[in-house]
Parts: sequence; structure tokens; C-alpha cells
Amino acid sequence: MANPVKRVLALHGYSQNAVVFSKRIGALRKESNELEFVFINAPHLLQAADLHGEQSQADAEPGSLADMQSNPETAMRGWWKANKERTKVTGLEESLLAIREVLKNQRFDGVFGFSQGAAFAAVISSLLERPELYKPFQVDGQPPHPPFEFCVAISGFRVLDPFCDPFFTPHYSTPTLHVIGKTDVVVINERSRHLVDVSANKRVEEHEGGHFVPSKSKWRKFLAAYMRDSSAPLASPTAISESATSSGTSTPNAGMSYSNAVLMKS
Repeated sequence: MANPVKRVLALHGYSQNAVVFSKRIGALRKESNELEFVFINAPHLLQAADLHGEQSQADAEPGSLADMQSNPETAMRGWWKANKERTKVTGLEESLLAIREVLKNQRFDGVFGFSQGAAFAAVISSLLERPELYKPFQVDGQPPHPPFEFCVAISGFRVLDPFCDPFFTPHYSTPTLHVIGKTDVVVINERSRHLVDVSANKRVEEHEGGHFVPSKSKWRKFLAAYMRDSSAPLASPTAISESATSSGTSTPNAGMSYSNAVLMKS
């Protein structure tokens, strides 16, 4: 097996964790042995109060929430918690300091995030360009890591808390692939477009599904190719004809213990 030529920081969504996200994009991980995904857990364990309403179906799962949260493989986590209006978040600063420690000790070519993880990926990408905007993110007055070569934001959105406004004023410059689900009802198209609007070096692709990482063959090949070389003139996956034998998986939750449709309380 060839040695990986690209290391990718992988950031899970709200109420997921590193193990769950790794399983959910297992087909993508197998697409290229030139990509090494490094999955990081968000620092905040979620409580029952964080999972109420349409965002959660935790009470439909076997076992108690306490049992789930005591198991590292099932514990639901978040990079921050948002108020109902999504205008204020808590816990983001702690997540930035946690990721700073990862970036101090490891090197990555790019970042791949889903939903809240995609929003966080954009924040990190911006701060690596201008770390002086949040001095605690710096290490001895310097960024903890060079700017990323690329950012992949699946079902991403712009964090609307005023704390993040300087990071996106007027924009951030890391080459970013924005992937939007046409039928996504968790992070609707309009919310994703707010992040697109502050991305100076962007590519936008839409898939026919909802709130998940598209995993049909054409999408796996496209995403892997983009991460290998984000500047390459890649054909859009929506323009690639899909053979009947390469159908992939178009639903987000097969075989998993809790639903993507309830995950991303942003």
C-alpha cells in the first residue's frame, strides 16, 4: 500500500463523535489510499437537554442516554451549543483551544467537516490565515499550524455569533469545496449559502439528497480527487453518468445507532 500523501483533519457533526463519523464515511475513506483521515472528538459531551425536540430521537434508541454517553464509541458530542435563534453559541472557544493542541502536534494538508464540523472547519481555516484575530489560538504569537491547502464543507453553514464575525470579514481565502444537499432540511440551502458568500476561493456542488455526506461512486471519486489536488480541473459529479453497478449509498443512517436527521443542532 502506498504511503498517504495527504493527511485530512476530519470533524464530525453535532451529536456525532469521531468513531461514528469514521464509520459513516467509510466508503470514502476506502476510495483512496493516498488520503489519511484523522478523526477528532469534539470536547463537549451532550446532555439530554441538548437533544430535545426535533433535533433528537435519543429516546427511540436502545439503552439509556447515560449508557450512550459513558461509552466513547457512542457518546454524542458537539463543538458548541447554540441558542434557539442560532445567534449565540457557547463552547466554541474551548473547541478552538482543543483543536489548537491537535494542530500544534500534527500536520494536516486539509480539513473535511460535516454540518457543525463543516462550520467549524471554516472557522479554523480562517483563523489559520489570520490567527491574530483570536490571540489564544496562537502559540508564542504564531499560528499553531500553516494554513490548510483545502477545506471540504459538507452541509456547512456560517456561525452567526458576533464572536465569529471578524473571521469572515470580508471573507476567508482557503480553497473550499461546499457540498449542499438539495433536500437538506437540517441545514437548509440558504444557511449553507451564507458560508459560501464569505468564501473567497470556493467551489459549490449540490447533490440530490439531504443531510449526509454523498457516498455514491461518482461522489466518492470526486471528493477524493479534490482532496488530492484541490486546484485540478475536476468534472462536476453531477455531470458524471453513474453506471447501474456503482450506485453507492444514498441514505445516511443505514446500520447506525442514531439518525443523521437529528444530529446537527447548530
